[in-house]
Order: sequence, then C-alpha cells, then structure tokens
Amino acid sequence: MLSSTLFMDIDKLRALVNAHEQPRRKALSSQLPQLKRGILLARRTHRSIKNYLNPKVTNKKSKTFFTHVIARHQSVLVRKLGDSDINLQKEKITNLQRACEDLNGVIIDPGNIFSLWHTIGQPTHKKGYVNGMLLSNGKVVPGIGGGLCQLSNFLCWIFMHADTKIIERYHHSMDVFPDSGRVLPFGSGATCLYNFVDLKIKNTSAEPLQLKIWVTENHLKGQLVSPQSAEAKFSVFEAEHCFIKTPTKYFRYNEISRAKKINGEEISREKLFTNFAPVLYPITTEYLSKNNFTVVDIQPTTYKNLAPQEPQYLTPQPLLQSK
Repeated sequence: MLSSTLFMDIDKLRALVNAHEQPRRKALSSQLPQLKRGILLARRTHRSIKNYLNPKVTNKKSKTFFTHVIARHQSVLVRKLGDSDINLQKEKITNLQRACEDLNGVIIDPGNIFSLWHTIGQPTHKKGYVNGMLLSNGKVVPGIGGGLCQLSNFLCWIFMHADTKIIERYHHSMDVFPDSGRVLPFGSGATCLYNFVDLKIKNTSAEPLQLKIWVTENHLKGQLVSPQSAEAKFSVFEAEHCFIKTPTKYFRYNEISRAKKINGEEISREKLFTNFAPVLYPITTEYLSKNNFTVVDIQPTTYKNLAPQEPQYLTPQPLLQSK
C-alpha cells in the first residue's frame, strides 16, 4: 500500500514550489476580504441549486443492507495531532455520529453520484452538531461540525477501493501535523467545507453501492456493500513521496494511484491525485531519518529559475543534506 518510485523529476518539484511562492492569480476573496462572506454564500447557494437540479445526485436510502461487502475500512477516532486540544477531538465524535445517521444506508445506483454535503446537509446546532476541531489557515480552531474531515477522508479511501470515479475531491492545502502512527499514504483522503469543498463520487459499476457506516467507542467503521460480489479488486498506493527543502520552508509531495485487478492479475492502473502542500510543523533530521523520508533540497538559484532544462533526477535517500 505504501510505496515509492525510484526517481523524482526535480524540474516538476521546482515548478510547484515556484507556483506556490509566486502565484499568478489570487482568489477574489483574498483580494477583497470584505466580500468573502458574500462570495462564500453565493457559491454555496449555486452549488446547492446545481445538486438539487441534477437527477444523478441522489439521497436514496434503505434500512435493509445488501449482503456482499465490496470494501471496508476503519479509522481511529482520537489520535495525537501535534499539540492540539484533545477535547476538540472528543467533541468531533458527536459530529461523526450525527453525520453517520444521514449516511448509513445511502444507496448509489449505477451512474448516479454521491455528494457528501448533499447527503448530510449543513452542520448546525439545531441538527445536533457541536463545536469540534477545525483547521483555519493552518491553525486549529473550534467550529460547528468540526472533525467531519475525518469522515470525508474515510469515505474517499473506501470509495477508491470500489468501481467508482472521483468527480470532486480536494486535498488539504497544508500539512499541519507530523505523522503519528500513519497507516495510509499522505494525501489519500479529502478535506471538506460545507457546500464549497465537497466530495463527490460516481458509481461506475453495474450494481448499486450502499454505505454502511457507524461509530464505535474507538473507531469510525464502515463498508461498501452491494447485491452482487465484485469481480474487480482495487489497491491504492503512493509514489514519489518526498519532502522538498527550500531556504525558507519545507513542502510535502506525493502521487496517489490505483490498480485494478481481476483474479489477481492487474489489468489497469490510474493516477488519482497529486498532493503538494507546505509543511507547518518543525522538520528535524531525527524526524526525517526515523521515518526514512526522502528529502529533495532545492536551492534558491534553482527553484526560481524555470527556464527549460534537461530533466534532472535524484535517487531517493533517507536524507539529502543541503550544500
């Protein structure tokens, strides 16, 4: 599940760093912060109308579950996330339980689309949601419905292991916490923000898929079930995972791909995501060496120069020291 390729394209990484440090276009809400609330409301309203008018985006549910398990997954409810307030993580459990009530039993017919926000709606106190852990500009803050990103991460992972197509998915724009007991590849999940940043999945199989999802004392658990067993099996893996070192900060990069197998033989492979994000926590030699992470050191004379060059490749090492 966790793997890496042998070579990395330095020019590709350099271009990503340059685009981040010297963006060509800024979001309208950042240019006109006084209009941010109105812009967000307008876009949320527009997306809601589009979902309701699209007959393929459905909320079909059943209390009776199909019998064939296509994929299953579980994730730990509370884990160490830097020095964040553990109580906010505990509060998120209430939010996960509330959202699972709306998700459990949802059926996605062949050709139809699942939308997280269209299914669970806006988190509000009236609906039973509480303040949980939210990330805002790389900082942990309390907020209504906080912690639902664990749900979108969970759903993204389980859907990737079925015959589905990811229609809409966004990765976290910052790498906020150091790895602590990570079992899935970096960037293999999805972030969410009510009806602005959504997770949408299309059922591309010939059979309906149904979500079976619940919360135990220590885990968020779930299955994708169907009336028929699936001939194809899917495996998800990462490639080219590395930390990119620049004179002022670190970035993190990888690619997430999926292989499709029938009777144990791989018949196709596709790249699903490319993840790139600035790292907000301190990076030490000990941390990199302990986790056997690859570091690509990009000096200022190289990452600012984007003139065409011959491709450069670097064999990954546990740590590449800067000159």
